[in-house]
Amino acid sequence: MRFRACIALLLYVSACATSAPSSRKLAARDPRPNLQRAATLPWTDGGRCAVREASEPWSVLVERCFHALDHDRIEFHDRTGKCAIASAGAAAVGLGVCVLAAPELVVGAVVVAGVVVVGFAIKEALDTYAEKRGRPQARPVPETRPVPEVKPVPETKPAPQEPSPKKRPKPEPRAPDFPPLEPPEVTERDRNRCEPVPVPYHRGGNKLHNKCADRIPFNSFPGGDVFVNGKNFDALQLATRTLWEVKTDNFDTYPPDLRDIVVEGLVEKLRHERALALACGFDFRVGVRSPAHKAALERTAPDLDGVIVVMEWC
Repeated sequence: MRFRACIALLLYVSACATSAPSSRKLAARDPRPNLQRAATLPWTDGGRCAVREASEPWSVLVERCFHALDHDRIEFHDRTGKCAIASAGAAAVGLGVCVLAAPELVVGAVVVAGVVVVGFAIKEALDTYAEKRGRPQARPVPETRPVPEVKPVPETKPAPQEPSPKKRPKPEPRAPDFPPLEPPEVTERDRNRCEPVPVPYHRGGNKLHNKCADRIPFNSFPGGDVFVNGKNFDALQLATRTLWEVKTDNFDTYPPDLRDIVVEGLVEKLRHERALALACGFDFRVGVRSPAHKAALERTAPDLDGVIVVMEWC
């Protein structure tokens, strides 16, 4: 008798132990907070990766989608010092992921240049939520519309109500409540290609930056970027196989503390970009607007000596 009571008690305890996490997991799978947070960042894929990973914890989303951020418009500053040890000796990716994945977002830790337009994929997913919240009965289950099993006149052709060619049926959501959006065109295979692909526009919309990039001597593709090894570079000189990045900061007007922060964040980014260029057999140059900016970068990173150029044409 005592043996049966023990078994019953064990079954009850195990049922309690398994039911709690599952309800917690369901609560944690609501992707809207992640989508709203991702909407404040610039994405090169319209936010498709963020939508795909939105039901995961924020830190997982950041790690899996960091490559899809517009790195030309975003800078990361380790204000709290928590990421310094984790990213020591790592590329800029380590610091960026660490700063962005932090649960608390310190002011000034993530700096985005220009206005952020919400990625179309993120907007569509959030709109889908808003629509479902606002009009819960607007989308009944398909079975509600009776597909008559009735037998009257089988010869009469039923009016084709189901697949209307003018109305494209929306894909049914799977586990999360939003349509999964996979990028159909460019994927990992194209992301690492070394063949330069001209992009017919400059990203970011900064007129001064675009003018300085277009005026680089012997620029082979003025008016747009060049996509190489997963990144949009500002310019390419095909004759010398040199990829360029342009930095138009008003560095001379910054106070000393801000200068240090800007230089430290930029150095890691430039090392990463140079590594991408060298991996594909290209040389790499960075154009800045003042000798002070050039000197500060070379003082902080002697390995970039010869890479930094003062743009006298800008």
